[in-house]
Amino acid sequence: MGDREPQFLRVGDGGATRRIAYLADPPAKEPPVSLFWLSGYRSDMASTKAAALAEFARQKGYGCTRFDYSGHGVSSGRFEDGTIGQWLAEAEAVFRRATRGPQIIVGSSMGGWIALLLLRRLLREAPAEASRMAGLVLIAPAWDMTEELMWKKFDAAARTDLEQTGVYNQPSEYGEPYAITRGLIEEGREHLLARRPFDPGRPVVILQGALDAAVPIAHTRELMGFMKGGGVVLHEIADAEHRLSRPEDLTLLFASIEQLADRAGPLPRR
Repeated sequence: MGDREPQFLRVGDGGATRRIAYLADPPAKEPPVSLFWLSGYRSDMASTKAAALAEFARQKGYGCTRFDYSGHGVSSGRFEDGTIGQWLAEAEAVFRRATRGPQIIVGSSMGGWIALLLLRRLLREAPAEASRMAGLVLIAPAWDMTEELMWKKFDAAARTDLEQTGVYNQPSEYGEPYAITRGLIEEGREHLLARRPFDPGRPVVILQGALDAAVPIAHTRELMGFMKGGGVVLHEIADAEHRLSRPEDLTLLFASIEQLADRAGPLPRR
């Protein structure tokens, strides 16, 4: 974030209120196109990819909005108290209250799942808001992560920890163990895509590393099986792992965004 100070908005009521930090840059050219960044699990808006995306947007004249989920970065709350439903509500609040005009949604890992959930919710509940979503770029999308990549993968000891203590500390190749809570798993079941056919109704580009151990390539190929409508494209990167933050990965990401921006056309500018 450099020297910039984030803005904040409040999400939730009463004791469940969270103070969510965000950075929003307006587009600098016509027609206006902006990027909306959704971070992964335990990542934030100051990560390598998020910062690179914001700089790319600045150079191209795109707007860019990024934020921290509660319990992440400089937003309020404890990480262990977070759930998919809370983070989805925060994504919706920032999208609806802090963005204007057409948006290309860029979601990384868990953020890819949140992107699909946000689109699904807005299509059902706020079609005018959904119409501003010109396209999605999903980076190793961890759809149904809490069930498919956590609960179903856990061994008996991990499940016992969750059931008896309410938390399982999952080892991570990226540093400190991930504290996965029973609440995260159980509440996550309310938001599963569950392999039901889903037509996003706009272009979707997916970037996936073939060597990804966190979100295996088979998981993303399965997503392709129930995404309908013919507008979904998958780029498999043979030598890439999960982070997809190498220069060549970012080049592909930015090229994918530019293609969607060129196709966006006139969209609502609310």
